[in-house]
Amino acid sequence: MYLRLFVVLVIVSLHGHISIIMASDPDPIQDFCIPNPKFGSIKTLAHLSILPCKNSSEATTDDFVFSGLKSSGNFTDTGLATIPVNPTVFPGLNTLGMSFVRADIKVGAINPPHFHPRATEITYVVQGSVYSGFVDSSNRVFARVIEQGEVMVFPRGLMHFQMNVGKKPATVFGSFNSQNPGSQKIPSAIFGSGIDVELLEKAFGLSPKQIGTMRRRFNPKTLK
Repeated sequence: MYLRLFVVLVIVSLHGHISIIMASDPDPIQDFCIPNPKFGSIKTLAHLSILPCKNSSEATTDDFVFSGLKSSGNFTDTGLATIPVNPTVFPGLNTLGMSFVRADIKVGAINPPHFHPRATEITYVVQGSVYSGFVDSSNRVFARVIEQGEVMVFPRGLMHFQMNVGKKPATVFGSFNSQNPGSQKIPSAIFGSGIDVELLEKAFGLSPKQIGTMRRRFNPKTLK
């Protein structure tokens, strides 16, 4: 897996000179890298597991075609169904620095506030009317209803959200500029992660009873 990292080290010498040293992972040195499950995975410093590549002569067209987005995934109790697609299920994506997801949202349902720490997302509305937006680091919200055929971008690391405001189920297609974008839902991160109750009370002005209710609601063990 090629993780595109960019590190800038600025070294100031005793004479006041500034030296800038730049380093990054190399670009892929091959056309593609189809993971070979015959060999054991390799653990990286980033605690990721990767598989060695197949010999390019062993790759087939099927490695570069994914047919799993023809219908929606399984809906949760909140009315959201997602099918995330990454190199684990679609080998042809490996080392290409991208992944994608199909999300189906029932009428009135939401894709709750969340963010992707390692990727910018572009969302295309396949069908429906979806209230979509994100919040920047100055707490300014950028949101509007986007309709079938429209696209919205969510910058990397910024909290964003979606809600089906139409009269029919909505389907959106999201694309990421990372094969491992990560996803952290805000409600679950706050109330389902075990943060000290006193801190949550002071941060949100909630009573211990209210905190308990929120924790039960967003406990990862009970979420479906």
